Amino acid sequence: MIVRVLVTSVLVLAVASTTAHAADPRFPDWPCTQAKVPEISLAAVWGGPPLDDVQNKWKDDARISALVAKLAARKTPLDEAEKLVKEFLAGSAANKTANAKLLFAGLFDTLNAQRSQVMNGLERVSRKQRDAADKIREEAIQLQALQGATPRDEAKVEALSNELIWKTRIFEDRHKVVRFVCEVPTSIDQRLFALGRVIQQEME
Repeated sequence: MIVRVLVTSVLVLAVASTTAHAADPRFPDWPCTQAKVPEISLAAVWGGPPLDDVQNKWKDDARISALVAKLAARKTPLDEAEKLVKEFLAGSAANKTANAKLLFAGLFDTLNAQRSQVMNGLERVSRKQRDAADKIREEAIQLQALQGATPRDEAKVEALSNELIWKTRIFEDRHKVVRFVCEVPTSIDQRLFALGRVIQQEME
């Protein structure tokens, strides 16, 4: 009974996941209900001066590189990150605009890279989940055949039942993690937008 309930829940999750994928055929492995946007658009998060002249130059400035790493880290609370931006730019004086541009360029590159890493990881897990659901379905059919066999091999029935319970629980745990991680790209978007706004305000 326990096996049947667990397997049924897996199949329901698998069907729901497949339905979500069908919503956008361009990204068949994308497991989230949120639409997949592969990269953050610079225009959506930055209304300041053009960044063409800074490009990767932020990496050459040790202070800015260190600050970018701290600001981009999700363990740094957003209000603390905003405070650090203000303190840094307040002490920039004549170089404020240049430093502000370098700082945002670094944040844009770093957070976009973080976001891509998270999204790629989600799609890898999604592929594993589809494979896992297929295997659980196949083993559920095998279990039904063993249960209906005459004579019935109780040792094999118990072994396969236990394996199915274990695999199904792993599947469900991964599904819960995926739902949580699906929120991360959005939180990165919001972080970049918020920090970009503070940087622009400090430039004025």
